[in-house]
Amino acid sequence: MPNKKKNQVTASPERRRELLDLAAEVFAAQGYNATTVRRIADEAGMLAGSLYYHFDSKESMLDEILSTFLDELWQGYDSVLAAGLGPRETIEALVTESFREIDRHRAAVAIYQKESRQLAAQPRFHYLTESQRKFEKAWLGTLENGVRAGVFRTDLDIRLTYRFVRDTVWVAASWYRPGGQHSPEEIARQYLSMVLDGIAVRI
Repeated sequence: MPNKKKNQVTASPERRRELLDLAAEVFAAQGYNATTVRRIADEAGMLAGSLYYHFDSKESMLDEILSTFLDELWQGYDSVLAAGLGPRETIEALVTESFREIDRHRAAVAIYQKESRQLAAQPRFHYLTESQRKFEKAWLGTLENGVRAGVFRTDLDIRLTYRFVRDTVWVAASWYRPGGQHSPEEIARQYLSMVLDGIAVRI
């Protein structure tokens, strides 16, 4: 028991982050319910009991993975929303920030996409519902402002447009790999070109 206490106290932040990153990859690939602490420990090359030196449960690991991702996402989004940009520029900045988050937290995004609805029913993960409401408000509000300002088409179904842009961006977590051929900013520019300007040649 004394050794367990000591390891909990002296575990470095770098080691903790390494274990969380590994757990996130396993959760994303296997699904949260199907993933055991033993499986995560095996991937880390350690005994299952040793993992408890760092985390009290796999639920705690998932909580830290998702809350860290969302905290960082909202730091970026809040900065964009507070910048006083026009509607188009705000959409461009939100899409770019989204791809940066996929680059930093690809596995966490994949988990959020697949698991958040089920997890949100648990008291520990109620913040997922609040984050989703805030996310929807930010995007819908920006699109509505753009229509009112004459920046976006007046015939747009705002909610359908929001869902299209949201899903088009976040599904990238299923194929994106950090360090690939294109940077997050380059991918965002391509997506924005297709979303805002279309793919057909203008005659």
